[in-house]
Amino acid sequence: MALFGDPLRRFFWSPTIYRTSPASAALLDWLESPHAHIFKVNVPGYSKDEIKVQVEDGNILVIKAEGGKDESYFKEKDALWHVAERGVGMGKGESLFREIQLPDDVKTDQMKAHLENGVLTITLPKETSPKPSKVRNINITSKL
Repeated sequence: MALFGDPLRRFFWSPTIYRTSPASAALLDWLESPHAHIFKVNVPGYSKDEIKVQVEDGNILVIKAEGGKDESYFKEKDALWHVAERGVGMGKGESLFREIQLPDDVKTDQMKAHLENGVLTITLPKETSPKPSKVRNINITSKL
């Protein structure tokens, strides 16, 4: 199968908004169990109200976030910061964006999302019954 027809094409070549650093990319893991596709997305500094998870065009999973960590995060009283990698690029007004073309076997109407400790977990159950074949035979007529 050509790369441009591959469902993983959007996973690897997903457009990403970079404002101040590559940390604005929504890094993720995609696991497949016998019963579901599970996405674990790093969204540090975002609240559940700042994150949108949608399915567009029937099978495109879109993850967007606006806002993010308050600047006071970097102004801890009486603290000396040595390294601040986790929050880079996630200041107020920062965005993240990720889209993934989903396989045909997901039940998008039963999708669930949960945010905990800066990790967004999206679960998409799989169809348990096989889908009907997309192959359709066409009768050929002839005057012979």
